[in-house]
Amino acid sequence: MTREFTSFDGVTIRYHHWDPAPGTDGGLPVVVLHHGFIADTHTNWVRPGVVEVLTRRGRRVVGIDARGHGRSDKPHDARRYGERAMARDLLALLDVLGERRAHLVGYSMGAVAALLAAARDERVTRLVVGGVGAGVVELGGVDTRELPPELVVAALLADDPADVPLRMAGLRIWADEVGADRRALAAQGRSMHQGPTALADVTVPTLVLAGADDPLAARPGVLAEALPRARLRTLRGDHLTAVRDPSFAPAIADFLESAD
Repeated sequence: MTREFTSFDGVTIRYHHWDPAPGTDGGLPVVVLHHGFIADTHTNWVRPGVVEVLTRRGRRVVGIDARGHGRSDKPHDARRYGERAMARDLLALLDVLGERRAHLVGYSMGAVAALLAAARDERVTRLVVGGVGAGVVELGGVDTRELPPELVVAALLADDPADVPLRMAGLRIWADEVGADRRALAAQGRSMHQGPTALADVTVPTLVLAGADDPLAARPGVLAEALPRARLRTLRGDHLTAVRDPSFAPAIADFLESAD
């Protein structure tokens, strides 16, 4: 089921809702999922089986399509973007849902938004962040040493894919394959969160998930050590394939069910 709400700045945000499998609802907090750059709820969470695993285990699940992505509005103004804006969308979603407690799961761009939201709002009582590592501590967000914003923007806005720098070719191909609004994605590329992130304020139990071969999640232990109550788990794969590791979805579900 897909629903929508109007966020703090008038942007329409759409989200997807799944009930727990019949007879399995254990009364645990709703799980809110926030995907990564270019992806959407379907590609990041449904296709790899995360939603299925969670609902089978009795969880209510909500997946948000970030501004500029999926079914949500796609303004082209860079001032409407950045993970801080996405964090505000997450908290607005909790308002709409009327939830007093929520478990939050984010990947890559969505992990940065989830950390920013968890640092601000006590309704987030458990957190999983994937696809990020030391870059969050050292730069404040997605590791721009591996994903330079100027190259991201150039790749997305190039008229001819042949003009895209080789290191960004996969990103451009993926954006075209999913039919993304490349101007909206470029606006987010210009607004990637950098600067201080209040990691010390993220005091809830947190799982850091990283693919062993993911350059965007390099040295994930640095991030885990910077969070007051975090543990680290590494999986097989890189930034795109780690979500398809058979242990990815169960790792999330197990952690969200575990005792503090």
